[in-house]
Amino acid sequence: MSEVRVRFAPSPTGYLHIGGVRTALYNYLFAKKNKGKFILRIEDTDQNRFVEGAEPYINESLKWCGIEVDESVEKGGAFGPYKQSERKEIYDQYIKQILSTDYAYIAFDTQEELEQLRAEHEAKGKVFSYNFEIRNQLNNSLALSDVEVQKKIEEGVPYVVRFKTPPYRTLVLSDMIRGKFTIETNTLDDKVLVKADGVPTYHLANIIDDHTMKISHVIRGEEWLPSLPLHILLYEAFGWNPPQFAHLPLILKPEGKGKLSKRDGDKFGFPVFPLAWEDQKEGTSSIGYKEEGYLPQAFTNMLALLGWSPANNKEILSLDEMIQEFDLEKVHKSGARFSKEKAVWFNHEYILKSPAQNLLPLFEEVLKENGVIPNPTFDTKIIALLKERVNFVKEIWKEGSFFWNEPKEYNEKNYKKVVKEDTDSILSQILELLEGINFNEKEIHDCIHNFVEKSELGFGKVMQPIRLALVGALSGPDIPVIMEILGKEESLQRIQKFINEIKN
Repeated sequence: MSEVRVRFAPSPTGYLHIGGVRTALYNYLFAKKNKGKFILRIEDTDQNRFVEGAEPYINESLKWCGIEVDESVEKGGAFGPYKQSERKEIYDQYIKQILSTDYAYIAFDTQEELEQLRAEHEAKGKVFSYNFEIRNQLNNSLALSDVEVQKKIEEGVPYVVRFKTPPYRTLVLSDMIRGKFTIETNTLDDKVLVKADGVPTYHLANIIDDHTMKISHVIRGEEWLPSLPLHILLYEAFGWNPPQFAHLPLILKPEGKGKLSKRDGDKFGFPVFPLAWEDQKEGTSSIGYKEEGYLPQAFTNMLALLGWSPANNKEILSLDEMIQEFDLEKVHKSGARFSKEKAVWFNHEYILKSPAQNLLPLFEEVLKENGVIPNPTFDTKIIALLKERVNFVKEIWKEGSFFWNEPKEYNEKNYKKVVKEDTDSILSQILELLEGINFNEKEIHDCIHNFVEKSELGFGKVMQPIRLALVGALSGPDIPVIMEILGKEESLQRIQKFINEIKN
């Protein structure tokens, strides 16, 4: 088998939806599984919809996800340029070639003429289609003489190039996910291949690029499935062997029918973009998975399983494990429903399995936002202690801010619950005992437990006031653990402060 070469070919017309990221991911996994190449191509033939900043956004999104590109505008390669707007000379060569065949023709029809034809057909209860039944009667090179065509061209009359769909044929199409199916060419219209400005449409540029870049497999969203007959016929027109095709299922909204959209994210409270996106045209901004606090490994793992099932239905897989297991034949035909709860679950699982040291850079940003100067040794201990309690790294602050900031006030409901007439006396006795021990978790534990057993006061009566003194509320990890991390001086100071509060 020749080298596997796949491509992800987004248009720089705005944000990168997570459906697009999944397409890139599946292409990447397939390429690496087969020791092949993953190419990033920018399809910017539609300059009217070009959005400033969209291309670097695409690059940064793939990098954040861990999807490494082999050839691209940034990386270069032997088959560039990798941006369609820079490939005009290549396209011009193949436009001339297809016009020399019986698969394409020049059409001079104006917008007004086409709108009139549509109106006439609608008046008869029909739908106008520029196809084999009507094309020989219209304003094009099939109906005009060579002399008339040449005269119009010399006079500068605008024209497009259309594909001449061969009639009365049954195409047998093959898809690596969906299998074989047929379509009658009589149901197809003659698509525009080259616009009046001389720029090829998506269909023609796409085919030329895939051929000249030696793309072996085209893995793309199912929205491109209706274009497959035209693309196969274009390969035929040029006399080229087509690549293998695979059309991926949609990512569906959490409930109801249809494709997952930004509106669904706004409604249900989750991102639909990998990174935050600023829409300059609309004047709006949208948060991304990165800014929401998702780990890139968790996001990528979650996304991979939206439409694909690995062996044994295993759910937690590293990128390397995904590469080893990925199989296009195990990609589902039907759409995959997105679940915010599942996305959060993945993030929790990855926080659990990540060493605290790996989470430190993210958490240091949270500390800085809260006015705390990071202390790596101290902060890593807190992360290790609290990560099992959170779904996002930023939630560690909510769970453990008391480690950095002593309580300025005490939960009123908790205070009324635990503070009794003898509470200050009990805490004073505990304070005296704690001052005389080595301050580690075991000795703290033994000290408090021995006091409880000897005094016969009950654990709640002793432990709850200590917790309130240290934390400001009746929550948090085990008291001996908290105290060891805070240290002797800080722990005893907080308990004394609470005693003073009770007395006052």
